[in-house]
Amino acid sequence: MSKPYNHTKATLALAKASFRSITRSPSAVIFTLAFPLIFIIVFGFIGGGGIKIDVAIAPGSDLQNPIIAALEKTSVVRLTKNDTQENINKNLEKGAYDALISIKKNPSGIPAYFTDVKYTSASVTNGNVLRSVLNDLAHQLNTVNQKPTVTEIRATTITGRLHRTIDFILPGQLGFSLLSTGVFGTAFIFFALRQNLVIKRFFATPVRRSSIVLGEAIARIGFALLGALFIIIIGHFAFNFTLINGAVTVLNMLVLATIGVIVFMGFGFVVSGLAKSESTIPPISNIITLPQFLLSGTFFSINAFPTWLQPISRALPLTYLNDAMRKVAFEGANLWDVKQQILIMLLWGIGVYAVAVKTFKWE
Repeated sequence: MSKPYNHTKATLALAKASFRSITRSPSAVIFTLAFPLIFIIVFGFIGGGGIKIDVAIAPGSDLQNPIIAALEKTSVVRLTKNDTQENINKNLEKGAYDALISIKKNPSGIPAYFTDVKYTSASVTNGNVLRSVLNDLAHQLNTVNQKPTVTEIRATTITGRLHRTIDFILPGQLGFSLLSTGVFGTAFIFFALRQNLVIKRFFATPVRRSSIVLGEAIARIGFALLGALFIIIIGHFAFNFTLINGAVTVLNMLVLATIGVIVFMGFGFVVSGLAKSESTIPPISNIITLPQFLLSGTFFSINAFPTWLQPISRALPLTYLNDAMRKVAFEGANLWDVKQQILIMLLWGIGVYAVAVKTFKWE
């Protein structure tokens, strides 16, 4: 009596064969490993750009004064007036704000205002620039207005973790890698399997359709996680990327990477179903990936985008993966702390796979 067909072994065999083919694909290695590492070096250490100093105005501060008016006209200073004290303190500690300014009227009248500035050691360079800007601004105001003196600058510094460029760049490049692997890798492999009649041959065997999909998924997830781990290790030991809780942080980032690549594979299934030929896969894939590469905080903070563009950026799934990665790595957040980002990614996954079921073709 013959043994029943073992679908688990079939799935694992397909996963093993697919994993080998991925490792032998130059494009897979380039998109998963080479490009992210190149961008980390270029954007992290060569690229610069114009400086922007993020300054929070303390709750309860007097906003109708010449100091605020002058700062608003200073191109390098970006003011936030409506944040809570709790959020300001957190952002000062991690360097998201370069300083906190509190402006109060002086009851005695001279000087007219007291300007208290709290800098953070997490952003020393920008803090020094702001200190120079404020001193120059106060000198100009006090010179023009001899009686009464407009303001007196009083400064303190709080201790915060140093926020390096790599702490922003690496999570974005990790998201770039996962999106590329999920979309391009999945789209090309399933279209090729269908075009070369490999799937049709599978149907002549006892292998289930679910085993084919699951085997390919395991291979792609495994390859993506190895690539993610490699990028994280290189970033940490070569460029001092912050892993606030060590190995626990790495594990949390790998869990997020798994969720991300599963969601992005759904886009790949949609592309493989829509594509009529192999030459149409890149254009369709780019329509999905390019907006996310550019608008999801991969290379630059979303806050630097025009106001009208930010809602579009905040609707993209890669935005939430990048945000969750950064919170876990630098702020020490656990997975429960980023549950909102995970939930939005899962909702995207449900929607994308619903479309994939309608568009995917086996033959």
